[in-house]
Amino acid sequence: MSGWEGFRLAADRDVLAVVLGTAVGLIARVLLLRSDYRQYPAYPHGRLIHLSLGLIAGALGALAVPALMAEEYTAITFLSLAAQQFREVRSMERNALRAVDGQELVPRGDSYIEGIAVAFEGRNYVVMLASFFVSLLCVWLGLWAGLAAGAAVLPATRLLMRGRRVGDIADISFAPVRVDEAGVYVGDIYMMNVGLPEDRELIMRSGIGIVLAPKNDDARVTLAHGGQRQAILYDLSTRLGVMRDEGEPALVPLAKLELATGRVGVLALAREQDRDKALDAVRNVPLLEAAVRHPVRANRKGKERSD
Repeated sequence: MSGWEGFRLAADRDVLAVVLGTAVGLIARVLLLRSDYRQYPAYPHGRLIHLSLGLIAGALGALAVPALMAEEYTAITFLSLAAQQFREVRSMERNALRAVDGQELVPRGDSYIEGIAVAFEGRNYVVMLASFFVSLLCVWLGLWAGLAAGAAVLPATRLLMRGRRVGDIADISFAPVRVDEAGVYVGDIYMMNVGLPEDRELIMRSGIGIVLAPKNDDARVTLAHGGQRQAILYDLSTRLGVMRDEGEPALVPLAKLELATGRVGVLALAREQDRDKALDAVRNVPLLEAAVRHPVRANRKGKERSD
């Protein structure tokens, strides 16, 4: 084999690695991009933005391998610039969601918005790492190794980005909604005081009551977080609809903490009276990174140090 043919073979393998790595990165971003009941990202413009960023992330991750193999260490500079751009994605998502959150009948809340923004930033890094891994194996071991790596990476990306849910830390059950004079209760948890008889009648007719019992002390602290409870109200209201309009404070959905036990009572005025959907909605609310606490573990470590 002549020197020219060897150069062509190496160049062809590099091109193949870049194409395959970029394709796997883009497919991974498509798999991670889903407009669910929250209708975010919006279709088609929100999806177009994130797919374009996914293509860029995949291309950068795939291009880094041939560049480093050729001892072009300036490729690290491009990766750092990409990281800066992905941080801008986080700011873009945060600002976009905050701009529309004030118009929601049941807002997401700042903690939920920050969690969504972090997730969109993190997914671009996952895409970049997936394309880098596939490109690396393709350069080292050949096309079939790259294809096998792509087949393994794609399902792994979805597992990697799936976080914990409220159903993992709490026992969730229905509780009757009752009105005692002007007081509204979900089970035995006091929720609020309602003065107008027509509001009390609407609550009795359309109210859905759910009680969340934390499974441990860490879960109790997490459920007490105001942002986590607001996320529960938002997802539940989005799935089932809400019987309210602006300027009606008595009809606002509530998630009230029972201080003695750490249980949370949820009261929502739902348009769709479907218990199965309501329980499923609450179980699948994501645990927000800003809300998760581990005081039991911290206290245990502190005691071990003192001993």
